[in-house]
Formats: sequence, C-alpha cells, structure tokens
Amino acid sequence: MLYWSIYILVSGTLATWATRLVLLNVIDRIVPTLRPAPGGANETVARPSLSVLVAAKDEAANIEACVRSLFDQDYPGLEIVCVDDRSADDTPEILRRLAAEDARLKYASVTSLPDGWFGKNNAMRQAAELATGDWLCFTDADCVMESPHTLSTSVRHATEAGADFLSILPEHEAVSTWERIVQPACSAVMMLWFSPIAVNRGRVAYANGAFMLMRRSCYDAMGGHAAVRQEINEDIHLARRARAAGQRLVVTAGRGLYSVRMYDTFARLWSGWTRIFAGSFAKKWHIVRAIVVLSYFTFLPWSVFVLTASVPAWREYAWTGLTTIAAASCFFQLATMSLLYRLCRISMAYGILYPFGAVIALGTLLNAIKCAAAGGSFTWRGTRYRNGVAESSKEAA
Repeated sequence: MLYWSIYILVSGTLATWATRLVLLNVIDRIVPTLRPAPGGANETVARPSLSVLVAAKDEAANIEACVRSLFDQDYPGLEIVCVDDRSADDTPEILRRLAAEDARLKYASVTSLPDGWFGKNNAMRQAAELATGDWLCFTDADCVMESPHTLSTSVRHATEAGADFLSILPEHEAVSTWERIVQPACSAVMMLWFSPIAVNRGRVAYANGAFMLMRRSCYDAMGGHAAVRQEINEDIHLARRARAAGQRLVVTAGRGLYSVRMYDTFARLWSGWTRIFAGSFAKKWHIVRAIVVLSYFTFLPWSVFVLTASVPAWREYAWTGLTTIAAASCFFQLATMSLLYRLCRISMAYGILYPFGAVIALGTLLNAIKCAAAGGSFTWRGTRYRNGVAESSKEAA
C-alpha cells in the first residue's frame, strides 16, 4: 500500500513537470510577450496624457538611472512625479538636481509617515495627488526602462487589449550567484498561484508593483492607495480591488521594456521575499498550501530517487520502476526550470541548481508564516511595521 501510494504521488510529479515543460515552450503563443515598438505616424494625436509615478526611499544608487530612462521616453507630454520618502541618503539632492534639469519632473518630499500608513503607499498616494495624467504608471525607483518606446508600447497595448489596469512582469537583473539561483525559484512560486493566464481569464487578481499602468478612472474606482494604506504588497491588493470594482486586469510578460534588480544581498533577498510571500497570500493557510505544493513537486521526487537508489531498506522498490520514475521526474524538473531560468535572462546552467533555490524559497515561505503569526511584524526600508502600521525606525535587515 505504501509503495503504490508513493508510486502514484511520484508519477503525479512526473506528469506535472512534463506538462509544464511543454507549456513553457508554447507560453508565448498563450500569453504573447510584449516587446518595444515605435508608434505609428499618426498615433501621437490619439495618445492620452500619461503620468509616471515613482516613490524613492534611500535610492541614491538607483534613482538617477531610473529617472533618466524616463527622460528618454518618446511619449509626448510625459509627466514624471517622484516622491522622496524620508530618505537618509542623497536621494533628495539627486531628485532636486534632476527636476532642475528637466521640467517634466515634479518632485515632492515626505518628511513624516502618517499614522496607519505603509511608507510606500503613502508616498504613492502623494504622487497620485500631484499627477495630472489620464493614465497613471506606477514604477519603482530601482527599475530602468530599457527602450525609449517602453511607455508608448505599454499604453498602446493596454488600449488595444481593453485593459483598465495593465501590469508588465519585469526582467530581473541578477548579478550575484544567490540572485541567479533564488530569484527564478521564488518567482516560480508566485507564478504558480498568480499566473498571467489565470489573471487574464479572470480567475485571480494579480499585479506586479514594478510596473502598473492604469486609467485614472480605474485608480479612483478602487479607492487609490488610501484603500490599501496598511497592506504590505499594495500591488496585489490594488489588483483585487480593481477586479472587485469591475475593472479589466491584464498581465503580460515583457522583453526589452524594463528591468529591475530586486535585491543585491542575500539578507535583503531573504527579507524581501518573506515580505512578498507574507503580503501576497490572503490567508496564512494559503502560505501553508504553497509550502505543501513546493515540497511535493520539488522535493518528493528527489527524496524518493535518493532513497530507492541508495538506502538498503528502500532498494526493494527500485526494481519495480519507482527509481526510474523518480529520476524522470527530477530530469523534467531540471529541464523545465532551466528553461524558466533562461526566460529570466539567467544562464540555463543555473537551472540545474534549482533545488537549492527551492530550499531558500521554502525557507522564506516558512519565515513568512512566522512573521504573520507575530502580527505581520517585520522591518522594511528602515521602518518597523506590525500589521502595516509603522512602529519604529530601525535599520532594515
């Protein structure tokens, strides 16, 4: 009985990984990848007004590259609004210098965090109040537009798709070995629950805060950032509120549009993905479900392969084919993830190390449960929060 139960479970992982490998090879047909393209000769007349909104806290290393990539956009009449969120580095000085250089940039500064607000949400609220565009594009200070056509292409796609709220998935800049191993593994966990296919078919609500393009009417209909003032991951909660308000959500992958380096150290990677997982799943048991699914599909076939191939007490099962099925599941797992790593602009060779990345992803999921059990307590960008409410200012982990 034990043997057949394990046999069926491992066979399920084999079938699933083989299916995912096929899907990744045809995903561009199901969810076409958006690539930059210059507009037509008459398109400038019909383009709606657009404001790009950026919140920056201690982003001296990134903010200039971000803003200059926005200066290079070919979108006519573009408005750029940057809000400094209590930075302790040179971010304010850089923004003031850039605003003096180009009149398209509006600059404002947050000096204190109102009670009951998460820092980024408050800064984005202030940016939205300053913006005048019919469309709003929220992006992060560590994002860089890789093409002068990024915004034109995005607005055109949103209009053609009938979207009220368009989110474009980023291309990750992974520099360190840890980033290259872990980022795709953690991203895969998110895409398992919030895939673009499911979002575009209306089954789930999701958005990536690195690039959220929406009509001003959509932003107002869902209550703006005031409605998510205490949410850790405001992007997903905005998407849920937009869906509930009857707005059309569209998510797509992008190539050559923009890139982001999320975390440059292992400590920030660990803290960042803990925050993402804690804020993205609506309930704690959803995180538990993610842990079970990750453990089943990733670790079960490896465990069975090692046990049946090397542990004497398990070798009696090897001749019946269990070892072969487990090995085949492991092979398809590595093949699938190697392809995903390549899609993330990371060498396919790192896909072989996916099980190690999955261990870190599992650790951050467990840490997310710990944080949720502690009342959603964590430190982010120098401020300590509990259930979205700022408690004290400390150095971020």
